Amino acid sequence: VGKSTFVKLLMKTYPEWHVATEPIATWQNIQAAGTQKYIFAKNLFENGSLSDVEWHIYQDWHSFLLWEFASRLSLHGFIYLQAAPQVCLKRLYQRARKEEERIELAYLEQLHNQHEAWLIHKTTKLHFEALRNIPVLVLDVNEDFSKEVTKQEELVRKVNTFVKNL
Repeated sequence: VGKSTFVKLLMKTYPEWHVATEPIATWQNIQAAGTQKYIFAKNLFENGSLSDVEWHIYQDWHSFLLWEFASRLSLHGFIYLQAAPQVCLKRLYQRARKEEERIELAYLEQLHNQHEAWLIHKTTKLHFEALRNIPVLVLDVNEDFSKEVTKQEELVRKVNTFVKNL
């Protein structure tokens, strides 16, 4: 979708912010998809790739870790970079990462639907209801913003307004 490009834009615009980037180099050395609970792991379970037992173990560990680290973590808002699965597939092919070469449109559509259910429609069952009430900024990134200064300024302006209103 353009997360790395977007994070670089934020770091350039707000050098005083502490931004946690994705460990892409580490992920590239692991031949498996990430398992963020409400998107990737849930999708794996719904597709039958995780058994009931595996899903429950995953949920238990997820809950334990959240409770264990809750005092050190504080979520104020989510920024959802929203793009059509077809756009994401095109960008994926342009990146040409070896570990992503077999990803199909159907999989990206499933992930898109999981993001929409969680962040837009609020229909995903959450184990921590406080997550349901966290504000979400939806940024349409269907248009390539990597080299479009006007689009970058628009995105940064929206983020700035969102952060100020948290």
